[in-house]
Amino acid sequence: MKIIVIGLNVFREAIRDKILYNLLIFSLIMISCAGLLSTLTVGERNKIIIDIGLASINLFGVLIAIFLGISLVNKEIDKRTIYTILSKPIRRSDFLLGKYLGLSITLFVNAIVMVSVLVTILWYLGEAFSRRIFLPIGMIYLELLVIVAVSLFFSTFTTATLSAIFTIAVYVIGHLTGDLLGLARKASAGQEILLQVLYYLLPNLENFNYKPYAPYSIDVPYSVISFSIFYGVAYIGLLMVFSVLIFQSREFK
Repeated sequence: MKIIVIGLNVFREAIRDKILYNLLIFSLIMISCAGLLSTLTVGERNKIIIDIGLASINLFGVLIAIFLGISLVNKEIDKRTIYTILSKPIRRSDFLLGKYLGLSITLFVNAIVMVSVLVTILWYLGEAFSRRIFLPIGMIYLELLVIVAVSLFFSTFTTATLSAIFTIAVYVIGHLTGDLLGLARKASAGQEILLQVLYYLLPNLENFNYKPYAPYSIDVPYSVISFSIFYGVAYIGLLMVFSVLIFQSREFK
């Protein structure tokens, strides 16, 4: 119950955040521009709208996850409200899980808004779309949940600025992990070990990249979908465990 209360409080604070509205409005503009750009091109209008729309949902969802995620803990520390919160009968694990739940709800609501705009544009332009479009959208949301867990993890032991830098680095490298092994084969012994460690330690975000399937009627094997879901949930679980352990051992002065 405490986790839910904290989560709803985070959601209420998030929807009053100016950064959230700025990013949301800009993302809606980008999605709307996809419809405009499609009218200026010949052929594959449906593909252009869906590609730009999903890319916008992904990009701005990541920005919201990072910029709101890094402030979940650091804002309480900077305002010194963390002392008041922890003086109450609230476990630190409940505090972190509540924060995570609140931002997850925020991202879900924002995703619904952006997806609604995308579907409306497709309908208005008379473009058909398959229900398969919701699979890439679901995987985008799962990727955002991983990014929230990453940003929350870093925020438990470092500043907001460093948390943002580290999380952005993880996001970028997470989509390039396939190249790490290739670089490892060409590197020296020491560099090879480092690159292999990064490959297995950092999340492989390409596991959630189903966007190329969206414009086409391609059936993705259930085994592939199941692996992506299991990988995402497992990675989130591990990050939250480590986040709680670090936060519980941290002393506030």
